[in-house]
Amino acid sequence: MPSLLKSLKLIADPTRVRLLRLLRQHELTVAELQEILGMGQSRISTQLSQLRAAGLVGDRRVGKNIHYGAAAAAGAPALWDLVDRAGDELPEAAADAAALALVLRKRSDKARAYFDQLAGKFGRTYVPGRSWKALCEALIRLMEPAVIADLGAGEGTLSQLLAQRAKQVIAVDNSPRMVEFGAQLARDHGVANLEFRLGDLEAPPIADAAVDLVVFSQALHHAQRPARAVAEAARILRPGGRVVILDLLRHDFEEARELYADVWLGFSEVEVEQFLKAGGFREVFTAVVDREAEPPHFQTLLALGTR
Repeated sequence: MPSLLKSLKLIADPTRVRLLRLLRQHELTVAELQEILGMGQSRISTQLSQLRAAGLVGDRRVGKNIHYGAAAAAGAPALWDLVDRAGDELPEAAADAAALALVLRKRSDKARAYFDQLAGKFGRTYVPGRSWKALCEALIRLMEPAVIADLGAGEGTLSQLLAQRAKQVIAVDNSPRMVEFGAQLARDHGVANLEFRLGDLEAPPIADAAVDLVVFSQALHHAQRPARAVAEAARILRPGGRVVILDLLRHDFEEARELYADVWLGFSEVEVEQFLKAGGFREVFTAVVDREAEPPHFQTLLALGTR
């Protein structure tokens, strides 16, 4: 039986309480715990080592991975009751539960891993006429005509592609020079259904329930309050409208703040899912859809939601 006094000392730490609560529900790897808790590998491994030494956590190898789970502590039911009660008091409890559900959903999504492999092969072998641009052009043509808001549009490259099929595209950016350049480019190319507006992601100059689709393409990490920007997307969408977010997965490349004026170093899937649900979106979906081959290996996060 684990030492009760040592166990009580261990569960005085909120991080270890969070770990025990998670591991009582499911066996998890260190990588999965990193994703749920948003902590570094070394910190989690240190905490697991202490819990394992106390007999509260066990591990087993599954293929190449080590899965950790709560050890059977039949002699100390009161201890686990304390863990549960302490966990309920933690402000991270709801976020941990949501993150655990997301990790388990991803674990069971075998098809995603398979299609990620396929996507990585696209364009690796030369085939005349095959390109990502051609594929995107084809998919855009399949879109239903709609009113689209491209928030954080920059010079409007994506906006101009979307305008080929949309009823109207409203491109919003907070840089006067970007707006002027994009608007002139649209005029030069005769794109009459593309309108540029000067404004902020957190207060886009668009009326309530005015658009069918909102797009944030590598824009949300520039917002001071990303949750507010997502809530504004909900405001301008008609019922049944959708939001698409393409952004960076959370990373530690600090130079991005200076090089690209990034406010946030990306987001975790859990954070973006929380933004969407707090904004009133349903049918929320998230996935990591790309990883750059060159350092710092930025990864692209895709998120969808329905108003």
